[in-house]
Amino acid sequence: MTLLSANWAEAWMMAGMSVLVVFVILLLVIAVLAVFNLVAKKTTATVREVKTNIKTDKQVKAFEEASEEDKAAVAVALYLYYNDDHDKESGILTINPAPSAWGKVLNPRL
Repeated sequence: MTLLSANWAEAWMMAGMSVLVVFVILLLVIAVLAVFNLVAKKTTATVREVKTNIKTDKQVKAFEEASEEDKAAVAVALYLYYNDDHDKESGILTINPAPSAWGKVLNPRL
């Protein structure tokens, strides 16, 4: 008896709405992917432009044409890179607490 007492119009309407919601979501996903594709193409074109603007070997100054400051800068950069002196840290924290009312409350030894 309960099978006959069901409201079939509402059941079919709910089924149709659920299918419609699924298709709308699929269309939204397709639209988002299309936008991502356009952005990726534009980014790729920009990268290609940048690569074409990079200097070639003929445009770079020869060693003999470089100034003494340029040569010194390159020498220092290579020295620091190969010796790793620029990345060494002591690992010691040097925090000197400033006297304040909060410092006395939090650390009574001050």
